[in-house]
Amino acid sequence: MSTTGVAPVTDRPDRRRSVPRRRRRLSGLQIAGLAVLVLLFVSVLRVVTGENDLASSGALAAALGLAVPIGMAGLGGLWSERAGVVNIGLEGMMILGTWGAAFFAWHWGAWAGIVGAVLLGMIGGAIHALATVVFGVDHIVSGVAVNLIGMGGAKYLAARAFTGTPGGGATQSPPLPHLPDVTVPGLSPALTSLEGKHIFFVSDVAGVLAAFVTNLSVLTIIAALLVLVSWWVLWRTTFGLRLRSCGENPWSAESLGVNVYLYKFLAVLISGGFAGLGGGFLALVAANVFRDGQTGGRGYIGLAAMIFGNWRPGSLAAGSLLFGYFDAVQLRGGAVHALLLVVGLLLVAFGVWQLLRRNLLGGVVAIVIGVGLGWSFFATDTVPGELTSAAPYIATLLVLGLASQALRMPAADGEVYRKGEVG
Repeated sequence: MSTTGVAPVTDRPDRRRSVPRRRRRLSGLQIAGLAVLVLLFVSVLRVVTGENDLASSGALAAALGLAVPIGMAGLGGLWSERAGVVNIGLEGMMILGTWGAAFFAWHWGAWAGIVGAVLLGMIGGAIHALATVVFGVDHIVSGVAVNLIGMGGAKYLAARAFTGTPGGGATQSPPLPHLPDVTVPGLSPALTSLEGKHIFFVSDVAGVLAAFVTNLSVLTIIAALLVLVSWWVLWRTTFGLRLRSCGENPWSAESLGVNVYLYKFLAVLISGGFAGLGGGFLALVAANVFRDGQTGGRGYIGLAAMIFGNWRPGSLAAGSLLFGYFDAVQLRGGAVHALLLVVGLLLVAFGVWQLLRRNLLGGVVAIVIGVGLGWSFFATDTVPGELTSAAPYIATLLVLGLASQALRMPAADGEVYRKGEVG
């Protein structure tokens, strides 16, 4: 025992400073209140700008449909990265899914197209899993290779499968059979009628609800259920706990008897299946035809939605809806012009909040961009077509650049794991 009054030196690190402060999560009631405030804000701006498409059921239904492929790609990235495997090959898996959906649907019907999309996406996932989990290839290099394989493979397979078919060719499939839609009788026409009256806030609420009960594809419903199932499996089951432990500390998981290789491989396979399903949605629902290049970079936007959602299913779904909304309004030039004012005001509010948190640089940058967007709204009457088509990608950059700095990826994400080694 030391008698000099000096604390004894040990080799145990002081962990008090390394424990991250847990973020306070919003309750369901708080989330609902926030949604009401956002809708009220949009209602006011709809009246100010005169642009009814900001919260119309048509725009929101389009946003919901366009959010599905983004959300499925993001959910695929979530499963993979929660197991510790970075997956930027989502775009290639989606591309394979578009071809798989078209080929299976053309031969065996629309429901078979869903199966084909998942299977072809899983093939891309298997390639990525073999490279990263089994052979220890750098995750980024493998993901780029999967994207190239997806693009080249889909071109080759489409030329082989659809050339000479009625309405098809080397770069597109024949028209595909439709998946059924769901409309709630009675409720849908009532909400649509109420929306058409343009009553402040009430009609906006009706428009939002109408988008969820009118001509809703069964694949959209399946995608929403998959988000819920993923949350339950990953956070409420032993399987999910073991899978997430592989992404946090695979060496500790190994010491507890977890087959880390198996869990990582399964996670990447599931990841590919989800991404393929997102591609299948584009072919079966959004276009009812396979076209070369129809994913349009949505696999990368899905990856951005996953990061925005902090590797959580619920937040990922919210991010996908946000990106899907910007993707939908690019088809409505007036709505994009009105969004200049909407986004400008939101950025100014965000900048003030950052200043209150003593984040000087982030606050000033957000306020300057917000003021610039607001000035652009009042100084112009329309938005150039090039800017309109780029709206989803600009929104992606803005959201990722100004998102909360408390994002936390899985601790061992991207680490090369070898059984028996010490991490």
